[in-house]
Amino acid sequence: MADKGAVSGRILRGVGGFYYVAAGGETIEAKPRGIFRKTGFKPLAGDFCRLSINEDGKGIIESVGERRNFFLRPPVANLDRICFVVSTCEPAPNFQALDGLIAVAERKKTEPFIIITKTDLKPGGEILELYKNAGFETYAADYRNPESIAAIKSALSGKVSAFCGNSGAGKSTLLNALDASLGLATAGISRKLGRGKHTTREARLYPFEGGYIADTPGFSRIEPGQDELILKDELQYCFREFAPYIGKCRFSGCLHKAGKGCAVLGALEAGEISSSRYKSYFAMLCESERIKAWERR
Repeated sequence: MADKGAVSGRILRGVGGFYYVAAGGETIEAKPRGIFRKTGFKPLAGDFCRLSINEDGKGIIESVGERRNFFLRPPVANLDRICFVVSTCEPAPNFQALDGLIAVAERKKTEPFIIITKTDLKPGGEILELYKNAGFETYAADYRNPESIAAIKSALSGKVSAFCGNSGAGKSTLLNALDASLGLATAGISRKLGRGKHTTREARLYPFEGGYIADTPGFSRIEPGQDELILKDELQYCFREFAPYIGKCRFSGCLHKAGKGCAVLGALEAGEISSSRYKSYFAMLCESERIKAWERR
C-alpha cells in the first residue's frame, strides 16, 4: 500500500509483536521493521520512535530514538521518575532493599521519588525525615487528607513515572487515589495476565496529568540485570548525600569503609549522613567488591 507519510511518536506498550504508539493525538498499531529482529533490538514502552503510516492506518516502526535510560525487568525506557511506595507497617520497610533500588535508579539517571503509605496505622515521620534529609522528594499519602494526594499528583505532573512497591505496601490503593480509572486498569491487567509470571511482563504507559504512569504486572520491584550491576568505584556516586564529601578524604580512591581521614565517615559520625543509609551503602559495597567489570554488559 502507498505510504501516507512519517510521524514521530512514543510507544505505549508492546504485546505479541505489535506496538501501540501515541502519535498525532491518536494511538497507532505498528510493527517493527525486520532489521530489529535481525539485530536483536527490541523496542520498549516509553521509547520514542519514527513511524511510517500506510493507507490502512497501520504503522511500521522505522527507527527508535536514543534512550536516556531503560530497565530490563520491567521492560520500560525513558523514565523520569521511579516512585518507591514504602509502607510504615504490614509490611515493615526494608531500608537496605529500598536503598539498593534507589541506587539502581540513581545510576540509571532516573529520579527516585519516595511515597510513604499506611500512615493511619503507624506514623511515618521518621521515614519521611530520613529520605528528605538524604535529598529525595518524599511524600506521605494520607487518604484522610486530600491535599496530600494533590501534592503527589502535582509533583508527578508532566513526568513519566513508574511505581515500585512490595506486595502489600499499598501501590494499588495509591494509584486508585491518584486516578481511579488508572487504578482499575492496572488491577485489570494484573487479574487477566497473572502477576509475576515470566510471560506477563508487559509494561504499559497510561496518560496521567500531562505525562504518563508506567505499570506492569511484575513491577513490584526492579530486577537488576547485568547492566544494572554497580561496580565498587561507582557505588559512592549512587548515594547522593555523599556528594559533598567525595574527593575530600585523606587518601585517593577511598571507598569509605574504614580508616582515619575519610570525609564520608566523618560526616557519618557528625550525624550529617544517616546510619541507616550508610549501612545500606556498606552492605552494597561488600557485595559490589565481588563484581568484576567484565560481568556487566
